[in-house]
Amino acid sequence: MMEERAMVHFLSRFGEFPFLVKWNGHEDKIGQGSPAFAVNVKEMIPVRKLADSTSLALGEAYMQGKLEVEGDLYHALDCFLGQMGKFSVNKLRLKGLLHPSNSKKNQKKEVCSHYDLGNDFYKLWLDDTMNYSCGYFRTDTDTLKEAQENKTNYILKKLALKEGMSLLDIGCGWGYLLIRAVKEYKVKGTGITLSKEQYDGFRARIEEEGLEHLLEVKLLDYRDLAGCGRQFDRIVSVGMVEHVGRENYGLFLDRADKVLKPGGVFLLHFISSLKEHDGDPWIKKYIFPGGVIPSLREIVSLMGDRDYHILDVENLRSHYNKTLLCWEENFKAHREEICQMFDEEFVRMWELYLCSCAATFHNGIIDLHQILATKGVNNELPRVRWY
Repeated sequence: MMEERAMVHFLSRFGEFPFLVKWNGHEDKIGQGSPAFAVNVKEMIPVRKLADSTSLALGEAYMQGKLEVEGDLYHALDCFLGQMGKFSVNKLRLKGLLHPSNSKKNQKKEVCSHYDLGNDFYKLWLDDTMNYSCGYFRTDTDTLKEAQENKTNYILKKLALKEGMSLLDIGCGWGYLLIRAVKEYKVKGTGITLSKEQYDGFRARIEEEGLEHLLEVKLLDYRDLAGCGRQFDRIVSVGMVEHVGRENYGLFLDRADKVLKPGGVFLLHFISSLKEHDGDPWIKKYIFPGGVIPSLREIVSLMGDRDYHILDVENLRSHYNKTLLCWEENFKAHREEICQMFDEEFVRMWELYLCSCAATFHNGIIDLHQILATKGVNNELPRVRWY
């Protein structure tokens, strides 16, 4: 009984939005007013674990079915994660998790652990474009596919592409952006990825479209770009820099600089934060091993040190909240199929991931920025904004 009471006392710090804690036939109300949801704790969570990492303790309890949320999961997380400043984390005890090796071998393993879950898995809940990044909802009625098409069109317009140019996509995913660029702007495209599944999926799309003469994809680490012996007119990177580690942000920009022509354009699309931090332990253990979200200010500073002239910075945070909620809806619609592919714990883990990320964007804990920059001065580019 004392341990359960200690657990409830720990959870009472999150009372900004009222909720119920149910345990072993007991019910405790946290906060003032009508409870917005209930947390049903089926197996006691030791306070020691909550103190070491609140997110790990609660996340693992949810994954394993030891904790249930009664009510809408996204709404509960939206209330709860808005108070992340009250989460506890023992940085010394979790040092290995928070600061893993940035070696090529380890980073490839980390990337593949997420993106090589199988193309059939991602096809179930992404849209037909297979874009696994923030969409752009120009209207409230846009579908997920329309939002992803909008995002792709927007990026390509910002890049100011012209026929015959060369375009490099660092972290190209399944290749939709490059395919659109090649077909609509008649450029020559190169994509690089560390994911074998994405590589295979992209190659298949290239062959289906008959674009082998204009488009190629390589299994390549960004650190090896200089060895390709080429330079590009344009570079784009969407949702990739978050995987390189804080110590390597400068190296990432250096490697891009090596292969970008003078006056060339670089568009960097990335999840960002207001301040530098180590990342969430649960996300780093189960979803994105080694992932670190850069702050906007550190990327801008590093770009300035490398003579990148920034033309535009745009925040698309609200669009990522909506994108994640669309993914979560699709995921739920295919829940039984995904359970057959993996297991119940995996499904609960991914439901928690999609809803918690949507909540963190909604609460401004993380942002999504697009930075448009040129290598040196380029006075010939049009300014592109959709509003």
